[in-house]
Amino acid sequence: MTLILGLESSCDETAAALVDSERRILAQRVAGQEAEHSPYGGVVPEIAARAHVDRLAPIVEGVLADAGVSLADVDAIAATAGPGLIGGVMVGLVTGKALAHAANKPLIAVNHLEGHALSPRLADASLEFPYLLLLVSGGHCQLLLVKGVGDYRRLATTIDDAAGEAFDKTAKLLGLGYPGGPAVERVAKDGDPKAVPLPRPLVGSAEPHFSFAGLKSAVARAAASGEHSVPDLAASFQQAVVDCLVDRSRIALAACPEATAFVVAGGVAANGAIRTALTDLAARFDKGFVAPPLWLCTDNGAMIAWAGAERLAAGLTDALDAPARPRWPLDPEAEAVRGAGVKA
Repeated sequence: MTLILGLESSCDETAAALVDSERRILAQRVAGQEAEHSPYGGVVPEIAARAHVDRLAPIVEGVLADAGVSLADVDAIAATAGPGLIGGVMVGLVTGKALAHAANKPLIAVNHLEGHALSPRLADASLEFPYLLLLVSGGHCQLLLVKGVGDYRRLATTIDDAAGEAFDKTAKLLGLGYPGGPAVERVAKDGDPKAVPLPRPLVGSAEPHFSFAGLKSAVARAAASGEHSVPDLAASFQQAVVDCLVDRSRIALAACPEATAFVVAGGVAANGAIRTALTDLAARFDKGFVAPPLWLCTDNGAMIAWAGAERLAAGLTDALDAPARPRWPLDPEAEAVRGAGVKA
């Protein structure tokens, strides 16, 4: 059995966790930054980085104390090395390097997206490779065939905004506050999802990719018209996102009969309407549907620790000069798509 300390600081959550190779979470702590970013309606990178500097060391100390272990008892240090806001990524990675060097432990530089991609295996020991993953978060919206640790084939990505980004921008347009995803979902429960005619970009297209920028713009126009209530706008927007995710995932499921299951991960995977629709879609293809518990969908240290455990078991460790990366695709061989740019 091995014990991994995981550190996460790629966006606006400062987190650490201790997870062992038997999928036991010995301790974890997460400090959010909602109060710091709410006045701006989104994450301010410099504010986020400074908050990570202030909070990460006490959180690591607290996690070790909660578990009743010392750094000497840890077998490896896993830290997010990208992608993300580069200032925050650097804070976590430099901290991980310092701890690894001081304790003479291996360093594992984790791709944040791989943390999400492997997190369902932390929650479900029966999940086997290869599985089809819908990764939906604030910065990414991708469909990937997860063939193994470090082995990913990207089937689709967004050509503009990610789904989570569209949720945040819609929440800001409607005056719902930050973070946008939970705010939109909460208000949408009181609205009519058919009340506002909104587009479903690329739905029905043979192209496998996602697009949400036009939907976001349509919400802005509908809100400016003054003809619709905020709950109806929120519900109609959420339903449009659901329809886009289902349609695009349908194409990927048809293309991957070898997939053992259909899996969703990332912050947007906490949305109840999305989970329900994807569960139904998986059943149509006779696939099991796997989604991590809600707390494991949002950024956290446990998923980074677990990714570290999986990589350590595969013999994958990193030197202390491992770089921090603002962009880091899981499938570097994937063909660039129109409009995707650095999000590909």
